[in-house]
Amino acid sequence: MKKLPKKYAGVLFSFYASAVMVLIVSAVLVALNTGIDAGYLQRLLKSYLITWPVAFASLLGVRPLVVKWVAASVAD
Repeated sequence: MKKLPKKYAGVLFSFYASAVMVLIVSAVLVALNTGIDAGYLQRLLKSYLITWPVAFASLLGVRPLVVKWVAASVAD
């Protein structure tokens, strides 16, 4: 598999982190709100497809701020 240049590390981090976190949160919330039955996976997929782009874009936007907060919170 061909690797991307390091300059895309932040975007890839946001992509992977948002994908995993949205899947976990959506799975829990869909289960709590509608239960786990025959239509659970379909509802989960619908929720995921709606919320993942929002989470990805949000993470891209706030990542620089969070990086600054982390840098200010840890020793050199």
